[in-house]
Amino acid sequence: MSDYLMRSLMFVPAHSNKLLDSAMRTKADVLLFDIEDSVQPVSNKQVARDKVVDYIRSGKFKGRTIFPRINDRESGQLLKDVLALTIDGIEGFMYPKAKRGRDIYFFDKLLETIEYEKGIEKGTFKIIPLIETASAVMNVEEICKASSRVVAVAYGSEDFITDLEGVHDEEHVSLFTPRALIAMAARATGVIPIDTVHVRVKDLEDLEVNLKLSRKLGFEGMLVLNPMELPLVHQYYSPTEKEIIHSKEILKSDEEARKNGVGVAIINGKFIGPPFVAKAKKILKKNENIIKING
Repeated sequence: MSDYLMRSLMFVPAHSNKLLDSAMRTKADVLLFDIEDSVQPVSNKQVARDKVVDYIRSGKFKGRTIFPRINDRESGQLLKDVLALTIDGIEGFMYPKAKRGRDIYFFDKLLETIEYEKGIEKGTFKIIPLIETASAVMNVEEICKASSRVVAVAYGSEDFITDLEGVHDEEHVSLFTPRALIAMAARATGVIPIDTVHVRVKDLEDLEVNLKLSRKLGFEGMLVLNPMELPLVHQYYSPTEKEIIHSKEILKSDEEARKNGVGVAIINGKFIGPPFVAKAKKILKKNENIIKING
């Protein structure tokens, strides 16, 4: 499993100085500088590329994790995006509209060629595929396994519902099955599952309902549209104090049981088998990453 902290991945339209400046002040774990959907007309895409390069090289986003969302392979913009943005300070790219594993394989090889031409170490730039079609949901495990560069996979619900010709109902029932499939495929292949955006950005009550379900389904983080969502998103994707204390107890009891030659530790009448120990280690590792990021 990747060590990346990805509780929140916030979209930032990259052609806007105002929004880029605002992004510097947010505490999003990952910034998704958008060169795709939110950058219109097409002439603004070069403006966006230039601004990202200028901001990164100026050091304004030093220490931040940056994954620009680039344009898909049929847009005519993809090569321009990656030639401009394969620079120091960019961790990798969010790749939209991947439908099959071969789409990610293609992008992997494109990055490999550019790395070679620029004298950059092979595999430097990572990939977050965006799952936003019915085909992609049906092939999500294949997509996750298509490249060792894939560190996370994210769900794009609005494009998915459009492709499905379905309806995004108020209770989000129509999103449940794809969300579950994406989370399971990600966990099965060792990459981080990222939940879809919350489209009603000012309805924090509905956001909280979604976050509770998201955690139950196994998601590690969420795509974010508005900074006002970040405190709640971080709250739900961070270990609680109770979870941290309990995880430490589990590891301590497990260590003592091993020293004493006892097969399995027992806490409060419950057997603490290997799955509990593994989960405790993940919780404490995540908490360490949060402390490191927050200083």
